[in-house]
Order: sequence, then structure tokens, then C-alpha cells
Amino acid sequence: MNFDFSLSQLLTVSFTLFAVIDIIGSIPLLIAMKDKMGAIREFKATLISGALMILFLFVGESFLQMLGVDRRSFAVAGSIVIFVLGLEMVLGHEFFKSDKNAKSGTVVPIAFPIIAGSGTLTTIMSLGANYSNLVILIAILFNLVVVFIVLKSLQYIEKLLGPAGLLAVRKFFGVILLAIAVKIFAGNAGGLIK
Repeated sequence: MNFDFSLSQLLTVSFTLFAVIDIIGSIPLLIAMKDKMGAIREFKATLISGALMILFLFVGESFLQMLGVDRRSFAVAGSIVIFVLGLEMVLGHEFFKSDKNAKSGTVVPIAFPIIAGSGTLTTIMSLGANYSNLVILIAILFNLVVVFIVLKSLQYIEKLLGPAGLLAVRKFFGVILLAIAVKIFAGNAGGLIK
């Protein structure tokens, strides 16, 4: 493992992960999930998503190969889940049935795929080709701190936006999620159809 890194590498990897995780863009979705479940276990969601990211950093490629799943198939599956979440936000229809169980909802869909989705996990595996594991690990930890702060501040953010603002932001980011899902799908589905 290469332990050499520079500040510029760390900033590049950190901002790449920040953009892919898109915790700011996920705020309306997270608020909607919180309203459904009654509560989000912020620390548990951060811990589980962090564990998934770190696990994929070290054993992601071999884990998928062991399951007989390639990176493209994994990305396409994740894009479908993201697409359904985006549709739910835009149309206002509930596809993920309300569980009211903060324990199960914290893991799926909050920790995976909202925070540590297929895009994040495949990005982490891809970054490993150009950057040392130490740089990626520090960048993951930095992003987890941001994720935790956002999850803890959801109630404040909800009050700040108000019902009308929240609805507008939710619809807007729903369309963004749909676009991200389509991009991930289009970028990976072509290689699957033979």
C-alpha cells in the first residue's frame, strides 16, 4: 500500500466523494425519510455507510467478483433504486412503503443507497487506481463527518426551509436524482447487453 500523498490529492479525492455522495442534494429525501420513519439514527447511519465505504475500498472488487457481479451490474442496480427514489420525490407517490422502523430504515435506504450508494462505492474502487488507500481513507472520514453534521441538522434545515421551500427543493432534487440515475444507467447498461 502506498502511503505517499499530498494535500492537493486529498482535496481532489475529498471533493470527488463529496460530489458523488451528494449529501446536500439528498437533504429533501432524508427529511422525507425522517418524516416516514419518525426518526433517523444519525450515528448508526453514518457508521454503517462509513463501514461500507471502507470495506469497498479494500475488498470491493474481489467481493463483487466472488458474488459473480461486475462493477457495471452493481452500478445499474443502484441506479434503478436511485431512479425510484427520485420518482417518489417528484411525483409525491410512495414506492418505498412506510416502515416506521428507524432501525431498518437507517440501513436501507439511508445508509445504502442514499449515502453509500453504488455510485459512491464504485467511485471509491475507481479512485484506488490513481490514489493511495490512505488518501481515500482520510477523504472518506472527512465526508462522514459532513454526513453526520447534515443528518444531525435535518430538523433545523426543515424549519429553515419551511413546507413550501421544502416541497420546491424536494421536487428540484428529485429531478436531479433522476438525472443522476439515468447517467449511471446509461454509462453502465450498454456493456451488459450482448
